[in-house]
Amino acid sequence: MANMRKVEIFSAGCPACLETIDLVNRISCPSCDVAVLDMNDGDVSARARTLGIHRVPAVVVDGKLADCCVVAAPNEKGLRAAGIGSSI
Repeated sequence: MANMRKVEIFSAGCPACLETIDLVNRISCPSCDVAVLDMNDGDVSARARTLGIHRVPAVVVDGKLADCCVVAAPNEKGLRAAGIGSSI
């Protein structure tokens, strides 16, 4: 598919992270290219800092930290507002 929405989940493997991974996978659409990134990897954690990620789980959509992840845990409403689940 030519137009894909890039969705990155920054995770440390904790129960809250696993719930977020399940949520994103449940609401994503065929236009979403979902990747789970391990914060235990130094390169991943360094990139997370450049994106303004200060806690996990965090979800980035097309290079932008989802607003719902800035001050709280990811939630369906916030992730949908970021574009997850809607076709491009």
